Order: sequence, then structure tokens, then C-alpha cells
Amino acid sequence: MSLNSTPSADRVHIGIFGKRNAGKSSVINAITGQDLAIVSEVKGTTTDPVLKAMELLPLGPVVMIDTPGLDDEGELGKLRIKKAYQILNKTDIAVLVVDGAVGMTQEDDAILNRIQAKHIPYVIVMNKLDLADKNTVMFNTEEDLENNRIWVSTTSKTNIHELKELIAAQVPQEEEKQIVADLLKPGDFVVLVVPIDSAAPKGRLILPQQQTIRDVLEAGATALVVRDTELKETLENVGKKPRMVITDSQAFKKVASIVPEDIVLTSFSILFARYKGDLYGLAEGAAGIDQLEDGDTVLISEGCTHHRQCDDIGSVKMPRWIRERTGKDLKFEFSSGIEFPLDLSTYKMIVHCGGCMLNEREMKYRMKCAKDQEVSMTNYGTAIAYMQGILARSMEVFQ
Repeated sequence: MSLNSTPSADRVHIGIFGKRNAGKSSVINAITGQDLAIVSEVKGTTTDPVLKAMELLPLGPVVMIDTPGLDDEGELGKLRIKKAYQILNKTDIAVLVVDGAVGMTQEDDAILNRIQAKHIPYVIVMNKLDLADKNTVMFNTEEDLENNRIWVSTTSKTNIHELKELIAAQVPQEEEKQIVADLLKPGDFVVLVVPIDSAAPKGRLILPQQQTIRDVLEAGATALVVRDTELKETLENVGKKPRMVITDSQAFKKVASIVPEDIVLTSFSILFARYKGDLYGLAEGAAGIDQLEDGDTVLISEGCTHHRQCDDIGSVKMPRWIRERTGKDLKFEFSSGIEFPLDLSTYKMIVHCGGCMLNEREMKYRMKCAKDQEVSMTNYGTAIAYMQGILARSMEVFQ
């Protein structure tokens, strides 16, 4: 991941849904002008969601998501359909591909109802225009336009340009969010504390660190990146008071003991809690740690899958810190990637990662699930700051 490329989590996610052989893969290939998806007459060629980051004019950076058929069969087919529905949680624009020679089916109606219930902008693509009965079907009528429905042919490429324009028109017009740039002014000086340990990827910074550095530079400020072991010496010798210090949450306690009280201190995880979801909701959720009782189950959830290190923050450190804080006999369960339980009733609390690999829609979806089921939810940064007594200090910069 270079500093110049748009992270997948910040791209518009376009989910392609439909029954087997409705032409989902053909539609993807037609609108991208590339053979991104396998096209076959054999039903069920796409067995798992396939995500591809790319540039798509006139939208710009997007993630195209090809999903399994909504009419898949058997026990394995049910699991594939479940995966397709899960993709809705990260979908910014839904594209429902319908076999135009057959028309809307109960599977198409079912997912359209779910799309509408989730308030996801959508386009209905009536594919196979070349095979539809032109004597009985009116194409691209006023009613079609009102319902974001368009007839296309991926074979002859008819109306593909119009389809791309219609998809682009669904992009929500929202104020651009910033990680930290809105808290800075040109000429400010920011120190970023990046511990280098066994969990750090060899030869590169992790994504939140990259994005924060880029955001500091976009603000016209100066970013100085140091390890926690060099922080004290750096602050003493740099000759200028920094506007703020941003640290990896795992080093919060050590960094807080070094950084003077008159210098703003926060963490990458707390910045991302604001950037991707509801910082204040997650901060309030951290207090749920002190409400845990013997026998309670805590879900540790991460938005990505990665190789677990011997002292992994999610599976090792966080459970240890929570047990030390509460002194309770607690149970811990773990989820990663797109797997997030629909039923949270068995959990007393959820502690989530910073969500750098999730887009805003999915992060907010997970928070809403927890809120609706009255389960406390916090994230790594707010939980660590709370347990170390520095949460209020770490959030002063946002007031």
C-alpha cells in the first residue's frame, strides 16, 4: 500500500447481487472494461464474494464486489447466500442484476427489500436486453428511470455507458471526512509514535499510520515519526512544542508518562473511531468494562484477518488487560474479517479493533447491531485509554 493509493476501506463499495446466471459477472466486466470476473454458463461459478479495488469512471476509486447467486442450492448454497447478504453491510451502492428474459423473481424481491430496508442506494439492471421479448416489454420507460431500473445487454454493450452514469449518480453527497487534518493548521508539528515490535509488518508501516501521516501532510503540517524508545529524547531535542502526539494504543501508558500534560495526546485507534464510526459512543462503551461479572462473555472483533503473533493484541493482550482490570472470570470469543455475529445476545461486551480495513458503513452497522441489542461496544484505543485512566486526556483534542 503506497501513500498515493486510496485504501480499499475509503473507496466506494459497489456490491453486485443477483441469481445464478443473471449475468452479474458479465455486468462487472462490461462496466469495468476488464475481465475481472469469470463468466460461465455453469451455474454457481462465483462461490464466494470476490472484492477487487480499481478505478471506475466517472466514480473514481471503487471496490467491486461480485457475490454468489441468490438461488444457490443445498447446505453449501445456503452458506453462500448468507455470505452474499453479509456483503450488504459494507455496500455503499447495490447493483441488482436481473435476468431480463425472466423478470424479477422472489429471490430478487427479497434482497431488494433488504437493500431498501438498509437505505442503501441501488440500481436494478435488467440484463439480457437482446433476449427479452421486445413485443411485450417496454424498455427504459419513465417508470424504469423512477425506480433506478435500466435495461442493458452485456453482449452488445447496449446502455453500458448509461448504466455507469446511473451508478455514479447514487454516490451519497457527504462532507469529506478527515482523520486528523481538521484538527491541524498549516505549520503545525505532529509527533507520531510507532512502536516497532514482532507484530509490525516487515519493511512498512501499518495502514492507519500511513493514512494519518498522509492526512497530516495534507493539512500542511509536519509529521515526525519516532519509536516509543526514542520519544523522550526527541521531545527534549526537537526544539519546538508539537501540536499533538499520536501514539499506537499499545504504547499509551508509556507515552502518556513521557508527554507533558500541556501537549495534546491521542491514539491512531481513537482517531479512527471518530473517522469510521461514533467516537463518543465507543468511549461511553468503554465504561462497560467495569460492569463485567464472573461468567460474562466478551467478543473481541477485528475487521481483517492476519497472522496471529505470540503476543497478539486481540487474542492475547486485550483479554489479559481486561481480566487484570476487572479481576473477573471472563470468557472471550473472537471474530475477524466479514464474520460478525447477527445475534449478540450471548455477549456482555464487544471490543473492536480500530476498523481501518472496514468502510464506514460496515463499522456503523456493527455499532448499530450492538446498540439495538443493548450490548456495550468499544474499540481497542478507547478501551486501553479507559483502563489506563487517560481516556479524557486522549479526547481533549476533539472538544
